[in-house]
Amino acid sequence: MRALRLVDTQTFELVDVPTPEPGPGEVLVRVGGAGLCHSDLHLLHNPRPLERPFTIGHETAGWVAATGIGVRGLEEGDAVAVHGAWGCGLCKPCVAGLEQHCRHTMGAEGSGLFRDGGMAEYLLVPSPRHLAPLGDLDPSVAAPLDDAALTPYSAIKGSARQLLPDATALVIGVGGLGHMAVQILAATTATRIIAVDSDPHKLTLALELGAEQALLGGPDAAAEIAEATGGAGVAAVFDFVGVDATLALAAAVVTRQSKIVVVGVGGGTLPFNFYTMPYNCPVQSTFWGSMAEFREVLALAAAGRIAVRSERVALRDAIGAYARLEKGALGAARAVAVP
Repeated sequence: MRALRLVDTQTFELVDVPTPEPGPGEVLVRVGGAGLCHSDLHLLHNPRPLERPFTIGHETAGWVAATGIGVRGLEEGDAVAVHGAWGCGLCKPCVAGLEQHCRHTMGAEGSGLFRDGGMAEYLLVPSPRHLAPLGDLDPSVAAPLDDAALTPYSAIKGSARQLLPDATALVIGVGGLGHMAVQILAATTATRIIAVDSDPHKLTLALELGAEQALLGGPDAAAEIAEATGGAGVAAVFDFVGVDATLALAAAVVTRQSKIVVVGVGGGTLPFNFYTMPYNCPVQSTFWGSMAEFREVLALAAAGRIAVRSERVALRDAIGAYARLEKGALGAARAVAVP
């Protein structure tokens, strides 16, 4: 089968590899779509020694092709989405359903993360517990939901205390994850949504997806947000960029008992001491989401309440699509490789 691999030279290569065969308890999935993500580019450019090669791709959906001995409840041809967080299944976070926080892998292993992922014709999944039924959802449409939608969904769900009907939420960066955050906020809360981006086209998209106001990033953004909220500030900030400028904006617009969730891995820093932030305003990172949350995301998609803006590309064209992703040429769309 064909697979897109991260090789020792820190390059992506489309190569022929043997098609896996499922052992006891394993499931072989015929890939119907695999999402391209900025995280794959972080793996590509990671200066640390990594165990290579491996097939990339942590957003995958398709159909059950074969099952190993002991697998029950799945039949050949079933449409499934793969949750890429593959923990040990035995530690305390895993048994609580939080495999993205597995104490043995620390979220560093999983589908497309140092283990073979879905950017291939087939994906070997180590356990059926990592699969969720798709129903009538097209796998090529559903594939990006495992990260592009699940990550913001988990961040938003964990901020329910702030997201009240009389509050305002700020989404910084209306890209692959940010455009999903706007939809998820609109679908699951009654809070007011303000979006900030440096691209006017993305701001237009944010308004189409449910934001009440969309503002250009820059030196005037904080003052415009203060005016839009009547000086009350925002209750929750979801920063999908994570550079110094966006973190500074987040800190400038929050108030007491607000919350800042940093989702983007831009590498920025936020100076902090007791006096630099409003009282009781936590700043936190977030990582992926649970299988239970993933099923909730799929339910929202099945009901037509959220949808990933995506562009289908052939697997053979995925390397070129990654180049466009790195240059920002995909806009808010999520590219999905279809074998």
